[in-house]
Amino acid sequence: MQGLADIAGWIAPAATMIAAMMTAANLGARVTGWGFVVFSIGSVAWSIVGLSSGQTNLLLTNGFLTFVNVVGIWRWLGRQARYDKGGERAEQRSADQRDETKVALGRVVGARVVDRDGTAIGHVADAMLGCNSHSIAYLVIGCGGVGGVGETLHAVDPSRVRFGTPLVFEGERSDLCALPELAADDWPGAKPRAA
Repeated sequence: MQGLADIAGWIAPAATMIAAMMTAANLGARVTGWGFVVFSIGSVAWSIVGLSSGQTNLLLTNGFLTFVNVVGIWRWLGRQARYDKGGERAEQRSADQRDETKVALGRVVGARVVDRDGTAIGHVADAMLGCNSHSIAYLVIGCGGVGGVGETLHAVDPSRVRFGTPLVFEGERSDLCALPELAADDWPGAKPRAA
């Protein structure tokens, strides 16, 4: 039992740190779901450490966290994956029809943005929808920085973007960064000009 506890003592913190990075990165439902799988491995390992060392609180806490992680797996690899698959199929079907091609809105937020040459220039931080027009008023695209530090946000008219995977900004990085910078907590109520 001590050998298993020693192995679990190494796996527990490593799995917990890796899972935390996977879920914090917000790289989509699939990565988040696998983050919960790794969290589950960590919580089971912590439970073994708690059981072998007589730490009842550690055992009980991680027993509960194992349950929470299983719910996370179901939420992100089960339910959300089905929704994502439905959106992907709708996108594929719309591309084969005469009507305009569709893209799932859930795939727009967080999507990578490239310039016309395919060079990554940013990501979609959010999108604002017009309640009366039933269309995207503007995209908030972040560029620059590392991990959000030093990043600038810009409101971009959707007519300047070709939607797909990835999104293509009709311009270069310098054109995007030349747009007025948004404060992280103060975005415009009006649609920006297409310029």
